[in-house]
Amino acid sequence: MLVLTRKSGEGIWIGDNVRIVVVDIREGQVKLGIEASRETPIYRDEIYEKVRNANVSASGLGTDDFEWIKRGFKQK
Repeated sequence: MLVLTRKSGEGIWIGDNVRIVVVDIREGQVKLGIEASRETPIYRDEIYEKVRNANVSASGLGTDDFEWIKRGFKQK
């Protein structure tokens, strides 16, 4: 994990098309602005996990099956 220090108003680029800017820092919270194309999906962690879990459930496969697929269909 890359850890950066940024002040309010400063930002970072991810690739050539995603920019993240620190909009505000107050009371232990950081407000971020994200500039990306409309085609780029952006999810909070908890929403991403819900979507991922729903997709796994709908597929009828378990997470171990996906690991097997990622390894290139090698023997379990």
